[in-house]
Amino acid sequence: MPNPPPPSVLEAVRAALAGAGSAVALGVLDEFVAHLDPGYFAESAPEDVAGHVRMAAELGPTRPARLAVTPRPEGRYDVSVVAYDYFAEFSLLCGLLAAHRLSIESGHVHTFGPAAAPPRKIVDVFRVVSGGAPRGPEQAVLERDLLEMLGLVTDGRTDEARERLNRRFVESLGPAHPAESLAPLEIAFDNQASAQWTVMDVAGRDTPGFLYALANALALRGIYVHRVRIESVSREARDRFWIARRGGGKIDDDAGQQALRLAVALIKQFTHLLPSAPDPALALRCFDQLLDRAMAGRPETTGLLGSPEGLRELAHLLGSSAFLWEDFLRMQFEHLLPVLGEWRSRPLLDREALGRELRTRVAAGGSPEERKQLLNAFKDEQVLLIDMKHLLDPAVTLERFSQALTDLAEAVVAEALLTTRARLLEEHGPPLTADGGECPVAILGLGKFGGCEMGYASDIELLVVYGGGGTTGRSGIENGVYFEELVRGLTDLIAAREAGIFHVDLRLRPHGGKGSLASPLEAVRDYYRPGGGAAAFERQALIKLRRVAGDEALARAVLAHRDGFVWSDAPWDRANALHLRERQARELVPPGRFNVKYSRGALVEVEYSAQYLQIQAGREHPELRTPSTLEALERLRSLGFLDEDEHRHLRDAYIFWRRVADGLRMVRGNARDLLLPADGTEALGLLARRLGYTEAGWTQGGAALAGDVAAHRDRVTAFFTRRFR
Repeated sequence: MPNPPPPSVLEAVRAALAGAGSAVALGVLDEFVAHLDPGYFAESAPEDVAGHVRMAAELGPTRPARLAVTPRPEGRYDVSVVAYDYFAEFSLLCGLLAAHRLSIESGHVHTFGPAAAPPRKIVDVFRVVSGGAPRGPEQAVLERDLLEMLGLVTDGRTDEARERLNRRFVESLGPAHPAESLAPLEIAFDNQASAQWTVMDVAGRDTPGFLYALANALALRGIYVHRVRIESVSREARDRFWIARRGGGKIDDDAGQQALRLAVALIKQFTHLLPSAPDPALALRCFDQLLDRAMAGRPETTGLLGSPEGLRELAHLLGSSAFLWEDFLRMQFEHLLPVLGEWRSRPLLDREALGRELRTRVAAGGSPEERKQLLNAFKDEQVLLIDMKHLLDPAVTLERFSQALTDLAEAVVAEALLTTRARLLEEHGPPLTADGGECPVAILGLGKFGGCEMGYASDIELLVVYGGGGTTGRSGIENGVYFEELVRGLTDLIAAREAGIFHVDLRLRPHGGKGSLASPLEAVRDYYRPGGGAAAFERQALIKLRRVAGDEALARAVLAHRDGFVWSDAPWDRANALHLRERQARELVPPGRFNVKYSRGALVEVEYSAQYLQIQAGREHPELRTPSTLEALERLRSLGFLDEDEHRHLRDAYIFWRRVADGLRMVRGNARDLLLPADGTEALGLLARRLGYTEAGWTQGGAALAGDVAAHRDRVTAFFTRRFR
């Protein structure tokens, strides 16, 4: 039990309570005396203690906190909080004040001792200066926001509460000030001053949100804050924390202190760079996990994390996509820091160079499983490099990004084909044609892969064709069975999540999901012909067919047949195409929502505009036979099928929709959900930040993005209606 305050102090507090008619609160005062440390009474005037006691008496299940604002001289205010004790509550309070642009100059924070009956209480007093409203902080607004945060905590949604505060804090912080925010910290530990708590002294330049950054760091590292004394001298912050591990126990070992010292310093610095992050809360959460792995596995890499430029790049990278973090930064951690340190000097390799390096890597594997691991490690490392360059280097345009991903996908597919064929050759011998020659196989790309238009979460759409009948060498199995096994082996080699980047998609093959995984050339010719099995839309889809790997002569034969089918003199079925387009807009888009791909005026209407015109004019103008949408639009302009304004509007809309789709896929990690967040939502604001609308706040950025969406939608819809409907 703490030493009781002097009798004179207690008498003054009791007098203040009695004078205010707070007899009920006298019992609460006894609780304060029994469970608060003497420092609380030394730092609080009797009338303030009386106020805190009255606030504590009003706590209950529906009101876990009370907040009061008291004006002080020289434009200062005391913000007092009496509440039930929750883990990380101190960081939430500091975040709330920072989000309201209240600078903490001094204060004291106290928690009831462990002997107190649950729920224990806290009493926190902050002396603040308002950087916002000239009339100072509004008590009702602060208490409302505090209760909202604690409501999330009691529901087990502490991370959500912290994320909301992080985003509000970043809006209040404005642009990062690296010279100040990255100023060094002095951190010292004392385990002799208290029998139960480690005393941690922190000194450093007082920057906006300084205490919030420290409190966040402690909460993220699982440190319980029992008491705090806050003090600012000139521009220096000198804060003392009484802390312990969350499960109890001092931080009394050198390794633990050094790890906490490093983590607090880095997270504090990183917090001030959060304005660089599209999603600040995501960036901070991922950075804490990254720090765990860096210190546990390779402590020497923390030197890179201490670089201001490296931290700023990390803030942007980690705040861009949870999908990137989960798939690459965490799973392939050993590749992250080298790539982060070298990404500027490492070039994006072309298709041939990627193939050579990948062949060398995979050849070092001594077993099929090792070769699979080496192939996917190379793939993941290169995807990470490509993603980083696209996110961090303005020179890497959408077109360059798409081409880099496509080149990598081609190299991976080609190597997977070689590796799988080598294994099958050992098991079965070579596949033979009826006349005894080796049966060729060709792999062709379709969709975004065929058009060299890959982006975040793009899959690899393939058509696999082989030369014809016959059997396979030693085993004598039919070639159809052999090539089915080859396709399964190839797709198994390329590790990817369902609907994620580099997931192999074979649904565009003849007869779709009901057809064979690999098709003989004659079956392809029979399917893709007038009166064959191909649906009208498949003629349009074949515009994007191109060779990727395998036998060149066979691929040329497939493409020659495609040319005769797609660019034939058979009339384009306009009614069928428009009916399909209307079904997409009606059936794939929920009422009242906008789908970046399928809604009217969205991405597919730009792509279909180009493809409809290609089919109509491609027979007479072979130069229109390109799988690339942007190339097709340019050639349509040069041949007079689009005027300058039409070309500009369609090109700008295509690039805009691709960027928005990539922005959504970065977060969601798959290619399926491309619904635009509703107007006015935080999700729309975060998407806007991810797309570069960073000069204004969340709400303004989201409104600006919504305006651009409407403008592009209306222009594309007007063109599509005028030319085709």
